[in-house]
Amino acid sequence: MKIQKILNILTLLTGAIAVTITSLWIGKQAYFWLPPQAAAESLLIDDLISFLVTLGAFIFLGVTSTLMYSVIFHRAVKDDFSDGPPIHGNVTLEVVWTAIPILLVFWIAGYSYQVYEQMGIQGPAELVHLHNPLAMESVPANALAEPVEKIDVLAKQWAWVFHYPEKDITSTELHLPSDRRIRLALKSQDVLHGFYIPAFRLKQDIIPNQSIDFEFTPIRPGQYRLTDSQYSGTYFATMQANVVVESPEDYQQWLAQAATQKPSPAKNQAASEYAQTSNQSVKTGWVTVPPAAPPLVNSPG
Repeated sequence: MKIQKILNILTLLTGAIAVTITSLWIGKQAYFWLPPQAAAESLLIDDLISFLVTLGAFIFLGVTSTLMYSVIFHRAVKDDFSDGPPIHGNVTLEVVWTAIPILLVFWIAGYSYQVYEQMGIQGPAELVHLHNPLAMESVPANALAEPVEKIDVLAKQWAWVFHYPEKDITSTELHLPSDRRIRLALKSQDVLHGFYIPAFRLKQDIIPNQSIDFEFTPIRPGQYRLTDSQYSGTYFATMQANVVVESPEDYQQWLAQAATQKPSPAKNQAASEYAQTSNQSVKTGWVTVPPAAPPLVNSPG
């Protein structure tokens, strides 16, 4: 009897170690499921996602392993239809399996809140400017020493317009210097829009008649996509823009080149599609508001 008890304990410990190691491995794989980490803030979000995947894998594997062990080693013998032993009234067991989920929920909530505090993200109900999370460890040191790059962002049905006060130019393609702190002034001309760059792991609602300062630090040169995360009307799916992260030298060169170009109408897919449907003899589809006129920009992208 004593040997059997020792074997059961060893089996339990071996299973727990195997489940823990496997869960940690699965959690590490979560980093490869996501887009490239193109902003300092993406490191925090990816760590949070990896933690949640690890925790979920541990619970799933733990429950599944227990069920498989019970099915294989503790099945009833053939033609045994008797009831199992009653287990009602075990207060200790009930307290444990109630307390563990509660503690897990508080753990997840606390970790998530800490990440969002470090990132400085706010919800649509907030009407104050975002605080500057410069103390965040993931921000490169050289980004803190450089002045903040300020860019105005205007969202409208259905186009993104970016204004660079330094050179007083506009574009429909967002250019950003790498390893520099960026401060966007987000504004909406009409309805609720959502500023969302998956590679940056950043999303911020843009509220009409409000200006929201939104800060982040791009760290990986390349081209990414900005989309409208909110349903803002019929052509909201066309409201996308390229995000170009480049070296500070290339960024300054682009600004200087764009400053030499005269403003011209930018290509706008929503306006083009609306013009085609308006010219049809037979009206089809939903009634929609006319898109805003194609913006005049120095660099259409």
